[in-house]
Amino acid sequence: MEILLKPTLPRITLSLKSQSHLLRSNSHLRTLPFTISCKLRTSQDGNISKKIMLSEVAPPPLSENDSPNREAPAKPPSRRGGAVGLLQRLPRRVLTVLSNLRLAIGEMFTIAALMALGTFIEQGEPLDFYVQKYPEDNPVLGFFTWKWIQILGFDHMFSSPVFLGMLILLATSLMACTYTTQIPIVKVARRWTFLSSSETIRKQEVSDSLPRASVNDLGVILMGAGYEVFVKGPALYAFKGLAGRFAPIGVHFAMLLIMAGGTLSAAGSFKGVVTVPQGLNFVVGDVLGPSGFLSKPTEAFNTEVHVNKFYMDYYDSGEVSQFHTDLSLYDIDGKEVLRKTISVNDPLRYGGITIYQTDWSISALQVLKDGEGPFNLAMAPLQLNGGDKKLYGTFLPVDDPDSSQVKGISMLARDLQSVVLYDQEGKFAGVRRPNSKLPIEIDGKKIEVVDAIGSSGLDLKTDPGVPVVYAGFGALMLTTCISLLSHSQIWALQDGTTVFIGGKTNRAKAEFSSEVNRLLDRVPEIVETSQQGIIQ
Repeated sequence: MEILLKPTLPRITLSLKSQSHLLRSNSHLRTLPFTISCKLRTSQDGNISKKIMLSEVAPPPLSENDSPNREAPAKPPSRRGGAVGLLQRLPRRVLTVLSNLRLAIGEMFTIAALMALGTFIEQGEPLDFYVQKYPEDNPVLGFFTWKWIQILGFDHMFSSPVFLGMLILLATSLMACTYTTQIPIVKVARRWTFLSSSETIRKQEVSDSLPRASVNDLGVILMGAGYEVFVKGPALYAFKGLAGRFAPIGVHFAMLLIMAGGTLSAAGSFKGVVTVPQGLNFVVGDVLGPSGFLSKPTEAFNTEVHVNKFYMDYYDSGEVSQFHTDLSLYDIDGKEVLRKTISVNDPLRYGGITIYQTDWSISALQVLKDGEGPFNLAMAPLQLNGGDKKLYGTFLPVDDPDSSQVKGISMLARDLQSVVLYDQEGKFAGVRRPNSKLPIEIDGKKIEVVDAIGSSGLDLKTDPGVPVVYAGFGALMLTTCISLLSHSQIWALQDGTTVFIGGKTNRAKAEFSSEVNRLLDRVPEIVETSQQGIIQ
């Protein structure tokens, strides 16, 4: 049915009851849709034809910007008493508390303080160390003793229940904030909202009007500026920078990755330290020890490592500058699977296991005595008064049937370059380089230093959380840059020959206002041509 309304009618009122368009016939219901067309004349735009479509289909919900002066009646929430009502309200209250910004900041400061305390307290030392370092008779700050370290697990801070609990609490706060704040913001930003009132458009942060323009021309200009443009009749909606709305969710996800990787590293890794003389070997699984409840050994733990050679580089002053270890890795069948010479800051990686060069020592001296030998003399580290210098010593017994005390020749070495020798009385006898083939006579004995055998200090570690942490930091840098993008929105409405424009943005508001002005200056003006006065 179509009804035409004449413009001369001053006012027309239609009263439609809910059952007026339903006809009941033979117990069947039929719906009769109809259209009302009217023509109205205004002083500005002449004749404008409008159609009102009435149907039984429910209309789409209005956005918050469609009718600013009209509020939909709020449906009163259904509240149930007793335990059921408490369970219904408890999750929302918990999410509200967890998503509080002050709580999240406090959690981050607490984690930072625990990390600082973990660098102050020595990690992974035996109990006797903490008893001597933090005694009960002289507590730090008047109360902090070794008992606090053992109870709270601060001797392994980064896998302690306190530290892991704070990480879990911060992760929960991030997820709650994402669910209650960031995701709803993205949902609202993705809606294509058309404003049908010029008054609503004028209330935007930036607004203007073009008296002789076309909304379609404006859409073309906005598309050229990188906006996504949608036109529905006389209304236009455009936006750009929607990725900036997604970026906070990505930042939260990246932080969760970093914390998950750190937790996996603290509770799922293996660590071990070994000092191996040149020419000997060891099995990886015999050195590595678990660091937490998530630590799981792999097949690579059966790998055998052989130290082929250890050597050092020196400065011109004689100080050690670098040390190297030639390593060979063998599988369980005895087949060499990898060989590499490692040094400081140049580790070996195989099967998720990383072997670092961290230290060195001297394990033994090979000497000849009166052409006999060689004798392998074990070297022992000697304590020095302060400093970080190393000194190793050994002793070559000399038979003396007339003496009840064992006497011999002492040998000292700071590195693998030279050996200092002393006689039975402790007097300086001379210096010899290993493998120089120059014997020295001491107390009637000819001593030749054949070789100085070094030991390689190795740190072994498996850390399954490293790739996760790297991925988290990469995502954090990327999403942080994306979050700097402005999410800008522009609405326009054609009213006769006038176009009303309004817009807003979430950041860089001054730049956005300038950009809108530049775009409006590019919109072409509509010029009406008159046929009067034209001479043929």
